Amino acid sequence: MPAQRVLFLCTGNYYRSRFAELLFNHLAPQSAPGWSAFSRALAIELGGRNEGAISAHTRTACRQRGIPLAEPVAFPQGAAEEDFAAAHRVIALKEAEHRDYIRRRFLAWTDRVEYWHVHDLDAAAPEDACAQIERHVRFLIAELAKVDVR
Repeated sequence: MPAQRVLFLCTGNYYRSRFAELLFNHLAPQSAPGWSAFSRALAIELGGRNEGAISAHTRTACRQRGIPLAEPVAFPQGAAEEDFAAAHRVIALKEAEHRDYIRRRFLAWTDRVEYWHVHDLDAAAPEDACAQIERHVRFLIAELAKVDVR
């Protein structure tokens, strides 16, 4: 069981945070074996139009990178205080979108969360957003690989 955990957050836990989680867990064993990731939604109630357990864009990005998906794929999960407490690093995928949710729902964590700037489908093509997430995740893993987790 990995000793250190990264929590990825996005609005619905359907697309960006799920891709970050899956990619991280696919890549980390080789470079940062003491780490694993999980993901949660900050406003799961907004995902009413989602079809299925995970975005088709996430499935495509995983398939293109050779990342297997365990079937059945779990449905999105909303964030809880326990999730923040269980994580050693907490990353929200887009500061402009997520900081206010964190401030309103998890006030004590507002300034303890790391914020990336990955746009959702309203402002970025899925290929571009997933490529940006991949760059961030690879950089994060390289950073974590330098940390002795024992």
